[in-house]
Amino acid sequence: MTPIRVLGAGYGPRGQEDVFPDPHALTLEAGLSASVELLRRGPVAVVTGAGISTDSGIPDYRGPDSAPRAPMTYQEFMAQAANRSRYWARNQVGWHHLALAEPNASHRVLAQLEAVGRIRGIITQNIDRLHQRAGAFGVVDLHGRYDQVLCVECRTVLQRARWGQMLEAANPEFAQHSRDPKDIEFAPDADAEIVYDGRYSVPDCPVCGGVVKPNVVFFGESAATHDVAHAAAIVDSAQAVLVLGSSLTVHSGRRFVRRAVRAGKPVVIVNHGKTRSDQDATVKIDAPVAEFLNAAQQLWGSD
Repeated sequence: MTPIRVLGAGYGPRGQEDVFPDPHALTLEAGLSASVELLRRGPVAVVTGAGISTDSGIPDYRGPDSAPRAPMTYQEFMAQAANRSRYWARNQVGWHHLALAEPNASHRVLAQLEAVGRIRGIITQNIDRLHQRAGAFGVVDLHGRYDQVLCVECRTVLQRARWGQMLEAANPEFAQHSRDPKDIEFAPDADAEIVYDGRYSVPDCPVCGGVVKPNVVFFGESAATHDVAHAAAIVDSAQAVLVLGSSLTVHSGRRFVRRAVRAGKPVVIVNHGKTRSDQDATVKIDAPVAEFLNAAQQLWGSD
């Protein structure tokens, strides 16, 4: 394989060149030592995607075994009340599944590495809040959070549990169905595969009567400016970027890989399958996140 050469910040006082194998076909065994060597050079910015939460029972959007889905866009959600009715009927089932999910070993490893200073911050594309529940504190929820809803007009934020009570009160015949999510397929955004007959009432904002949406970033919607700025600051203050469990298909996460590359910082990508930033990786490991972190934890976390 042809080696690649990387120059840039974090590579020593004179910016020496480092040579690693071609990043596009490395197994865990082949890429582990090279990736840990890079990660140990200073605090790391971590970017996580749905692949880190699959061991918590939350499916991946684009993993090799994932069923194809077409999530509702922001434009579709806002265009028609019927679309919002369908969305909330499905989400009312799916959000219970996210609420029951528990952090897995990968979330806990990252929280531990953050606590000892190995990680500068975590930029997650997930809405499940499992990083925080595992004990991490420097987390940017780039795509929002499932446990809140937001009025698009007065910007009032409500807890999803309260909104769920309002939905159940407006749809009493649906309440039992929404509390029993067993044997129902879910997506990472809490969208549930249910039989929907079009009869589902959606309350207005209790403050101003406006439209209520989940406090998440829809497809076709931009991430909040302050979250993007916070994430950029994490990357700028880190010595390397580690991507875990993301195909980097959407620009919101991929931009931080490009930011690191422009600054000459190494990028390690661990994902089961190809990503849109494989060509930018200093080291790319094709493996599940849990396998990588289990193997890397002791080497990376030790002095």
